[in-house]
Amino acid sequence: MSDQTFQIIAIVIYMCGMLGIGYVAYRRTNNIDDYMLADRGLKPWVAALSAGASDMSGWLLMGLPGAIYLGGMHEAWIAIGLLIGAWLNWKFVAPRLRSYTAIAQNAITVPSFFEKRLKDKSHLLRIASALIILVFFTFYVSSGMVAAGKFFESTFGWQYMAGLVFVAGITLLYTLFGGFLGASLTDMVQGILMFAALVAVPIVAITQVGDISTLGERITNANPAAFNLFSSFETNSAGLAIVAIFSTAAWGFGYFGQPHIIVRFMALRTPAEAKSARRIGIGWMFLTTFGAVCTALIGIAYFAADPLGKDRSETVFLLLSQIFFHPFVAGLVLAAVLAAIMSTMSSQLIVCSSALIEDLYNISGRKASPKMLITLSRTGVLTIAVIALLLALNPDSSILDLVAFAWAGFGGAFGPIVLLSLYWRKLTAVGAFAGMVTGAVVVFVWGNIDVLSSAMYEIVPGFALNLLVAWAVSRATFKHNDTIQNEFTEMEQEVGAKVTA
Repeated sequence: MSDQTFQIIAIVIYMCGMLGIGYVAYRRTNNIDDYMLADRGLKPWVAALSAGASDMSGWLLMGLPGAIYLGGMHEAWIAIGLLIGAWLNWKFVAPRLRSYTAIAQNAITVPSFFEKRLKDKSHLLRIASALIILVFFTFYVSSGMVAAGKFFESTFGWQYMAGLVFVAGITLLYTLFGGFLGASLTDMVQGILMFAALVAVPIVAITQVGDISTLGERITNANPAAFNLFSSFETNSAGLAIVAIFSTAAWGFGYFGQPHIIVRFMALRTPAEAKSARRIGIGWMFLTTFGAVCTALIGIAYFAADPLGKDRSETVFLLLSQIFFHPFVAGLVLAAVLAAIMSTMSSQLIVCSSALIEDLYNISGRKASPKMLITLSRTGVLTIAVIALLLALNPDSSILDLVAFAWAGFGGAFGPIVLLSLYWRKLTAVGAFAGMVTGAVVVFVWGNIDVLSSAMYEIVPGFALNLLVAWAVSRATFKHNDTIQNEFTEMEQEVGAKVTA
């Protein structure tokens, strides 16, 4: 039996497992709350692992190792910023958001939470939020499809489009029928698989080389600046170096506004369980990120004689796994890459579907049965997937660039509004709308002007201007509302009584 046959068998077993989980979730999905939020029944470890898996995507196993392989450790500032941002998100957003979304008329989506929290009767805030989700998530889903196409092209020699359509089709099937529960359960399994792969590859590679010191020498011989966190920031101005580091680490700001991540907070069984979920989630994230960095550095040494070009750098993890493992085990490692890609795509498709149905269709005033709402939600998933597929037709698209743009879009548009909603009583619907639109527009414009985006990651100006505008407009338009104040107090009392970190 050939190596490729072993690998394909492993991947087929994995795919069948994902479809099986989707079917189980389908049998447990009876209404729109089940489909969108699993009826707020996620256990802490499911929420933590599914949030991590849906967060990291193909970026963790392809984008990050590829960036560090090409540029050295200075690219790790992205990972450092993400670790800090994720911890802050679990610590300060998760318990309050879980409590407040239940108190605010059982909001089950981020746009509906904004509307119900701020008592916006015009629906403008909810519509704007839903449209922002649809625009930026379409780019995000597209990045996953690009990663899938590149995966099968580099690993099995498939045509780019064949790999893209295959992975998109499997993901679409279990997401269409399993809904949020299906996405969360598959994400949990995928998170475990990603963890095992990212820990195993560096360990086996080190044992193959002999010892860590020998490996370190080979890495520095191949790239003297490989271990230098500041290699690309060495300028005549310390101020410029600090700005460059801050811009790279600013990815962490994005966590506060990522709908596919914070929706896991909303689905926890209780606010108090955010504490244990945080410990599990951050532990998983630290170890997997560390494994991805180690894999990239090992790749620098291993491929020193025949370096991978820019077009192949994102496949360094795939290549090392095939070199160091038995073909069947390598197939399971390769399945971990698919797990990273598919887990993110499924979560994003569910959020897009909720934006179309819960936040756009329902506010139109049309009545539909629970069964019809689920059918419409599945139609929404299919529609977004088709549009994302069309965007992914270009095989030269950079996974990291697509992810960076979408990540900045959500961080800049939603991040400040989420924080202000949870920590400032005087935020108004008008202020939130003005800040959100400002953040989204700034990110979109800044990110498409090379001179600006190369000087500073677009999430920084988007986040800052959103915060400033939301604060200023809210101060000018604030009017006391007893219902808002009472709900805010109830949220603070619930979190204060049940959550201590």
